[in-house]
Amino acid sequence: MLTIEMINAARDRIHARIHRTPVATSRLFNEIAGKQVFFKCENLQRAGAFKIRGATNKIESLTPAEKSRGIVAFSSGNHAQAVALAGKEAGIRVVVAMPDDAPKAKVAATRDYGAEIIFYDRHKEDREKFALDVAEREKLVMVPPYDDELIMAGQATCGVELLEEVGDLDCILTPCSGGGLFAGVATGATQLKPGIRLFPVEPETADDTRQSFLKGERVSIPPPPTIADGLRVQTPGTLTFPIIQKLADDVLTVSDEEIIATIRFILFRMKMLVEPSGAAAAAAVMFKKLPAGVERVGVILSGGNIDTEVLERVITE
Repeated sequence: MLTIEMINAARDRIHARIHRTPVATSRLFNEIAGKQVFFKCENLQRAGAFKIRGATNKIESLTPAEKSRGIVAFSSGNHAQAVALAGKEAGIRVVVAMPDDAPKAKVAATRDYGAEIIFYDRHKEDREKFALDVAEREKLVMVPPYDDELIMAGQATCGVELLEEVGDLDCILTPCSGGGLFAGVATGATQLKPGIRLFPVEPETADDTRQSFLKGERVSIPPPPTIADGLRVQTPGTLTFPIIQKLADDVLTVSDEEIIATIRFILFRMKMLVEPSGAAAAAAVMFKKLPAGVERVGVILSGGNIDTEVLERVITE
């Protein structure tokens, strides 16, 4: 069970290896959204996303014997980069299973950090089983992208930092893929500010968490088409979903067009680059998906690793 004690331990373990990212605001965004919005800028984090928090916490918690074996992860990009960087700094072997249609920039960055990459077909192969087969064959330790308490505890630290800086928030929104970021942030936030409202956000076409939330059990969907490549998970995690059920006020969804418009605003008005997955929660606020009664809103801008083709589309549209 994820606890505030685990989150505090994660902060102590990783603080020297991550950035305490800034909190940004925009008067114009506030006018458009009709809210006071505070952006936790994990797009400025090491390796370009919040994922370095969980990956570092997990890897630094391994025993010397486990580190000597090396690690394996599966990811379309941000977790891959985070594990590659954290593993490199720990001096251990890193193998990453990535889909063959992963963004080229994320593949290149993962390789530049020193990881060995093995590709799979997301339409024909189950990514977790593929990575587990690699782990068993080569005796590697698995570093999951979200379904792990140490991973969730690490991700939670960005929400704790946000509340330390802006304590009187009515709600916090996070992008939601497998649910590790939301589960961690929500667990920490409810301990620090009981009664705070919490909203995971997904693309409309990748709404496995929303479907699961409404049905009351985990639902699996086919590989979803969305510009938000980091949010293309097909089912919520077994550990993360019960936390989502318990702590989420609702699961919100946004269209790809709304995500693109939000990236454009943040790029041209706030002068920050955010990837589609990282902009999903901001899009939900900008396009007024929140219920009435929340005025001071925290948003996690979860990553900034945008592919050049996607950036070109954002700019030209």
